[in-house]
Amino acid sequence: MPSVQQVEDLLRAALEAETVKVTDISGDCGESFEVEVVSKQFQGKLPIARHRLIHDALKNEMASIHALSIKKSQTPEQAAAAAAQ
Repeated sequence: MPSVQQVEDLLRAALEAETVKVTDISGDCGESFEVEVVSKQFQGKLPIARHRLIHDALKNEMASIHALSIKKSQTPEQAAAAAAQ
């Protein structure tokens, strides 16, 4: 099972992400993760396309991940606007 750090590293590399936050929500079993990703690659993409990019980045690990909750998938501009509120 992948660790939080492995999931973070994969997302950061595949999506050239500016910000990646991964939380193990399975009691440190490594089976369920919640992720927040900020990436320029999300520009102009609908939420479903953003989620596909995240799943594609983790495709080799998905067989051992029971659940993946995508809390946020934002562009840098969206993240900055949300932080300003």
